Amino acid sequence: MKFSVFTVMMPDCTLEQTVQLLQQEGYDGVEWRFTTPDPARANEAPSFWGNNLSTVPANSSDEQLQAVAELTRAHRLQVPNLAAYIAEGDLEATERAMKAAVILEAPSIRIAVPGYRANTNYWQALQEGRQYLAEVEKLSKQYGVKGAVETHHGNIACSASAARRLVEGFDPEHIGIIYDPGNMVHEGYESYRMGLEILGQYLAHVHVKNARPRHNEQGSPAWQVQWSAIDEGQADWKQVIEALHAIGYDGWLSIEDFSMSKSTQETLKHHMEYLKSLL
Repeated sequence: MKFSVFTVMMPDCTLEQTVQLLQQEGYDGVEWRFTTPDPARANEAPSFWGNNLSTVPANSSDEQLQAVAELTRAHRLQVPNLAAYIAEGDLEATERAMKAAVILEAPSIRIAVPGYRANTNYWQALQEGRQYLAEVEKLSKQYGVKGAVETHHGNIACSASAARRLVEGFDPEHIGIIYDPGNMVHEGYESYRMGLEILGQYLAHVHVKNARPRHNEQGSPAWQVQWSAIDEGQADWKQVIEALHAIGYDGWLSIEDFSMSKSTQETLKHHMEYLKSLL
């Protein structure tokens, strides 16, 4: 398996610093965060979803994207997936991300999934999601870039089986699934081996992070989930790796750590060593 980093976890690093650190720590790839930064947050301290310096702007010109591609290649890194932030049903943003992926030489992009809330009708959301995927499949055939949904809490693909239900019947050459056991600590846990067997040929990519439950506040009976280091959370990465081996997966493991337990460089070094110990 090969190792990359989803750059959402490196908000304090510029694009240049990102590729330098990843090459230095022995990573094989960089999964660029791809979205349009909010100019109102440009003077804020770096943060994962705010002023994230390790972001390729979605409004970049072709020339700017080509410069990022050259920077990436110069540090001997591949782009296994372009981690786009796309609103539900936004085909214009989807096509923009696919065009960027072609320039950045990424084989896939993360695409939109309908959310699920208290007032959501699942079957209607599923229908809308599949209508969107039908159009994404057409774009994928046009650009040669796969669209991948992510198992994620808060949407209708929160588990492996729910994600498979969403993509069932689409061509796995064009529509795939990003498997994220860390997200499934929040919602959607299934046996890792079973979940991966359910995904089958739709498995396109793996995100590596972790989380664990805790009480909301001291003495409160309620629980909530907080992010943790990969080797300290509820998701059992030893079991996940064993399950990936069992189904013959030899693709990318892309680290996405939100624990803030160490500096960015220390986190990169620690998690690389930990994951290699599990292979």
